Parts: sequence; C-alpha cells; structure tokens
Amino acid sequence: MIVEVKTPNKNYEILIDKLPEIKIDSKVAIITNPTVSGLHINKLLSKLQAKEIHIVTLPDGEEYKNFDSIHFGLDRLFDAKFDRNSVLIAFGGGVIGDMTGFMASIFLRGIKFIQIPTTLLSMVDSSVGGKTGINNKYGKNLIGAFYQPEVVYINPDFLKTLPKREVSAGMAEVIKMSVMFDKVFFENIKDNKCTIEQIIRRSVELKSEVVTQDEKEKGIRSILNYGHTFGHVIENLTNYSVYLHGEAVAIGMVMANRLAVKLGYLTEIEEKEIIKCLKENDLPTTFQIKDVNDFYEHFFADKKTLNNSIKFIIPNGIGNYKIVKDVDKEIILEVLGEFKI
Repeated sequence: MIVEVKTPNKNYEILIDKLPEIKIDSKVAIITNPTVSGLHINKLLSKLQAKEIHIVTLPDGEEYKNFDSIHFGLDRLFDAKFDRNSVLIAFGGGVIGDMTGFMASIFLRGIKFIQIPTTLLSMVDSSVGGKTGINNKYGKNLIGAFYQPEVVYINPDFLKTLPKREVSAGMAEVIKMSVMFDKVFFENIKDNKCTIEQIIRRSVELKSEVVTQDEKEKGIRSILNYGHTFGHVIENLTNYSVYLHGEAVAIGMVMANRLAVKLGYLTEIEEKEIIKCLKENDLPTTFQIKDVNDFYEHFFADKKTLNNSIKFIIPNGIGNYKIVKDVDKEIILEVLGEFKI
C-alpha cells in the first residue's frame, strides 16, 4: 500500500509492505541502535545497494536523544568523507528517526534521508511528517527542524521481534489519532476489530492528511499533540528514563480528558471508554504528581506555549477535537490535584 504525503517543501511516499530493493548511487550511512542492528541489520543490508555503506550505531533510549549523540553521528559522517549527495537511513524507532532526520537537516546544510521505522510508534507516527529533533534539560524536542524524508518504508514484519511494551506504547499514538479524528476507528480498536496492518494503514492515512494540510504545525497539526502537553512534562520530570514516550502520552491523554470533562467537552462515559481502551492495550493511566505547582510551571517550557499562554488539545467528544487557550489556572491545578500523591 502507498500513502502520499504532500507538503510545500516535498512530496513523498509511504510504502507499507515488505522491504523493497533499495538502490542508492552514493555513500549511505545506516543510523541505528544496538538492539535493532542485532535483530535486523542483515535484512536491511540484503536489500541495500550503494557505493559505500557505513553503519553508525547510537545508544538506545530517549535519554540519549541529545547533542552528544548528534555530535558522535556527525563525526562518523565527516570521518567517512560524506558529501551533499550522501544519504542517511534512519533504521530504528522514534528516537533514531528523530536524530537521523536532525543530522540530515544540519549536515552540510542538508542531505537526503530515508525512514525505515522498526517500532509501532515510529511506523504510525514519528516517521511520517518530518519532525526531527533532540531533547535538552528544558524539555522534549525543543531543538530540531521540520525536515521531510525522501521516502518511508514501513515493513510490519519488523514488529514480530518488538517487545510487547513497545507495541503498547505505539498503540497510545494510534488511540490518540482515533480519539481526535475518527470515532469509527476508535470503536474498531476498542472492539479489537483491526489487524496490525489496518491499524498502521489508517494511522498513516490520518497523519499524512494532517501533515499535508499543515506541515509546520501552524494549525491543525497541533491537534496531534493531544496527550503530549501533559506527557512531555511527565517525561521531563522522570528524566526520560521511567516511561516510554507512548506510555507518557497515554497518561497525558487521561489528564487532558479530565480537563475536557471539567470544561464540558467530554462526558464521563466517554472518558471511561478511552481509559478502558488504554488499559486494554496495557498502557498506564495514572501518575503521582509530587508538586502540582512545579508540574504547572513545566508547561511553560513546552514549545507549543506562546506568550505565556498554555494551549491544550482536548477531545470534543470521541472523534473530534478542541483547542483551548487561557484556561483558568485554578482549573488546571484542580486537574493536576487529582493526580497528586
């Protein structure tokens, strides 16, 4: 199956199928991590032809999504005398995809890169749309660029070796998109009526539709941050070492839903349906906040906060969305207070 993404800067295809033969008439660097390399590198190498192939292995985990890893990767490219015709291949999950895209965007002011995601989360979300970047002490993905890949190859076979926890983390992003945009899709997920291929396809279709309309998150693309405003704070407070990204997003969705209920956009029945769906996909739905005021202050480090105004993405029923700004601080603190230790 082919899904097209069209943006002002680039049009490209997402191919959902077996990994095809890939021929590149230049130097190529496969950017990966030890886990993915150990499981799948031979599969990729058997499909790849290039003038030279280099493998750059970065540490595995969100806590390594930083400038140290970027510098290491860039140094390997300079050591191998890469040039502006060279190509990077992101071969891994969302962390590898984000870092590879960022490296591609800044190496010699921009070279081509290809996404080959190996986790469910990266297949349904992060590999599509050109968001690249790294974390720092102030928050998540605060340094980066919008930089589109040449093509995205999604091979569901890679999921066969994925730990169950990683599959669940990917489902958080799937549920997020269904709650925001497609009630029928949500119902099918809830009732376990979708195959993994159908889940990937519908998620990619929804993401590509959004990116096509709004490449650089000036409007509708911000809706994809449902669950992320709260979730990014959770990741930052736990030093990116307790929760997988999808797990933090799941908890963030629960918090956003509580806000939506208090503001009258979501019923308690709908709230419970979403929580049930998250739990059935083995996702966490609770978090113990130590200091609600400290949690609140972390919102202002989020890149979506403008002019000291926090923007929240919340459900307007299931299958629709609402952007709310300038929510009374006391209401937000009240929501956070329900998660206090």
